[in-house]
Amino acid sequence: MKLILLSGGSGKRLWPLSNEARSKQFLKIMRSPEGQMESMLQRVWRQLNNVGLAESTLFATSSNQVDMIKQQIGPDASIIVEPERRDTFPAIALASSYLYSVQGVNLDETIVVLPVDPFVEDKFFEQLKQLDGLMNKSAANLALIGVQPTYPSSKYGYIVPEKEDGNDGYLKVKCFREKPKEEEAMKLIENEQAMWNCGVFAFKLDYLVTQMYEQGISLQYEQLSKQYRELKKTSFDYEIVEKGDRIVMLPYDGYWKDLGTWNTLTEEMAVSQIGRSVMSEDSMNTHVINELHIPITVLGLSNVVVAASPDGILVSDKAASTRLKELILFEQRPMYEEHQWGTSKVIDHYVLDENKEILTTRISVNAGKEKGIEVHFQRTEVWNILSGSGEIYLDGKTISVEAGSICQIPPRAKHGLKAITNLEMIEIQTGGTLHQGDVVEFAFSWGEAAV
Repeated sequence: MKLILLSGGSGKRLWPLSNEARSKQFLKIMRSPEGQMESMLQRVWRQLNNVGLAESTLFATSSNQVDMIKQQIGPDASIIVEPERRDTFPAIALASSYLYSVQGVNLDETIVVLPVDPFVEDKFFEQLKQLDGLMNKSAANLALIGVQPTYPSSKYGYIVPEKEDGNDGYLKVKCFREKPKEEEAMKLIENEQAMWNCGVFAFKLDYLVTQMYEQGISLQYEQLSKQYRELKKTSFDYEIVEKGDRIVMLPYDGYWKDLGTWNTLTEEMAVSQIGRSVMSEDSMNTHVINELHIPITVLGLSNVVVAASPDGILVSDKAASTRLKELILFEQRPMYEEHQWGTSKVIDHYVLDENKEILTTRISVNAGKEKGIEVHFQRTEVWNILSGSGEIYLDGKTISVEAGSICQIPPRAKHGLKAITNLEMIEIQTGGTLHQGDVVEFAFSWGEAAV
């Protein structure tokens, strides 16, 4: 059995902590059994390790989340990178082509697809193991996990089973209902014994490969990567599940929750305050998450969430936080990002005119890590080392730097940084094109670059 973890998200539902580069699954606001702060991604990865499924797991994600995944769970994570975001069906097709044409996985292998961020107990992942045997004994094309609803919700899709009794612990699927109104959801639960669709799909690799072949989608990973933008943007639910037949469901009656809004997320937070903040005693059921260096004070506000990051500040009634995505209409670069080598935080972004911008960023590079070798064509950079020590590679020369060192990097200069100890610096970029399109990265190690 192989697992595909879908790691996506636009970063709007938990703004301002989440952004295009740091979706909700990367926010370290949960508490691990050891008492350390951990993200939803780290929690799920720990649980997969607990049940022995981590080694069989593959991530499907966009390029701007690769560094975050490797930074949080380790450099050896198996990751399939989508050339661009095109919804869940293209992502699953690309991952399946990799399993088929690169890893040589047998067509009879069971593939299980699930979101990267379910808030569940370990027994949920133990139940995933049953999907392999279920696919064999049921002769089904698709197997899903249905969660026993705890209340009629309009936030989730519903799986409606056949009326007949379950055979060997599973049910045949009659149809689906996508996010019905609460009144209809109540009827589905009471009259149809419908269950929440938690986004888990299992199928034999042969089943999806056949579907791809019939649609003229390449089964060769390298070729499909090049043709990826030609695939239609559509969900796996719509393209495969809702059009499929011989579908079964494995009921799950344990704890399951989608932490997709500030309201649901704060219900599972172990503490009410993270970061510099003060809250009055009459502020009941209020949570503050502050990633800024300036303090936040909350007086007499109940049922409120306050979140502050370099991307912005949110003050919201918890019940109203579900409408956040509708209001985040402005576009801006991610102001805080985590990388394999450390973190970057935008301090200031100033536009002088349409041909010149100034971007000031505080960069932290962990000891022994390298901020890769790259070239810019339309900007000048100045690096001011605040603390720590390291080496700067600049057009064939290696320069030792420490606190107080300043280095100017002109356009077209090949450059990189390696931290010997934990290193902090201020980077000031000046130019007409301060976006990723002006960056050319070189895929070789520090030692090779310095030759």
